[in-house]
Amino acid sequence: MKRRNFIKAGAVGLASPILLAGKKKMKVNKNNPIIVSTWLHGIPANEASIKVLKKNGSALDAVEAGVRVTEADAENQSVGLGGRPDSEGNVTLDACIMDSDGNAGSVAFLQNIKHPISVARKVMEKTDHVMLAGKGALKFALENGFKKENLLTEQSRKEWLEWKKDNTIKDSWGPNDDHDTITSLAQDNDGNLSGACTTSGLAYKLHGRVGDSPIIGAGMYVDNEVGAAGATGMGELVMKTCGSFLVVELMRQGYSAMEACNEAVDRIIKQEGGKTKLQVGYIALGKDGSIGYSSIQKGFQYALYKNGVNKLFDVKSLL
Repeated sequence: MKRRNFIKAGAVGLASPILLAGKKKMKVNKNNPIIVSTWLHGIPANEASIKVLKKNGSALDAVEAGVRVTEADAENQSVGLGGRPDSEGNVTLDACIMDSDGNAGSVAFLQNIKHPISVARKVMEKTDHVMLAGKGALKFALENGFKKENLLTEQSRKEWLEWKKDNTIKDSWGPNDDHDTITSLAQDNDGNLSGACTTSGLAYKLHGRVGDSPIIGAGMYVDNEVGAAGATGMGELVMKTCGSFLVVELMRQGYSAMEACNEAVDRIIKQEGGKTKLQVGYIALGKDGSIGYSSIQKGFQYALYKNGVNKLFDVKSLL
């Protein structure tokens, strides 16, 4: 076979399974708004989102309003104000947001700004970029009216000083439960989807470390034809498997939201050799209003607002 024809035949062969599978045609859930968010702090976040959706607001406005509640909560030491610092005592924040038209914005390694999710939205709406990082993200935030403030609370500072006494970055990456990102997914009355993800990242991380939360397709992803997904937990594991994009793409190929979340978690477990002490959790929201969730370890929870009820649920882990 001539080389050109061989390449063409190979390309057709590779494409065939995808072409055969096609795009799943999903029923659209309308006039029944849904919000799903990670962890216990998803309950108050959902309450803020509900207020937006009840006024016939957009899913985008809803998820931003919701996670801003968590970002401003000084008692929550994994997101925004009061977040646990890195190894050098700096609170550094990551966030991303994505709308129903496929537009996205994010910020990474942002310091001294309480609401990184709103800066991420400004990046999406006012620039041709998707991500701004570090000093550039801070400069952009200040130019757009955001105010600098100290995000290191006394409680988080005291805990960091205690950590410094007998820990080094070589032998400790901080407690396993100290990187509880909030991801929030919403569907509005028109059936449109949006998502937001924001965190202060892994406690006592190396200065400059960025996790999955500001990365579109890792920490969060939205495809308005199919569904949305978001992650929480050890970001390095999520990034290496393009986790949230994987969940949505599996849904496109016919997996249910639940099946897709389980498969994405299972791939991490397999990549880790069948066992790991680390945690990753996924949530998903289908275009038809279906819900998915899964986690590696026990302890993961999600908050769901549906049919007028906002409730916290425990997730049965795969390990």
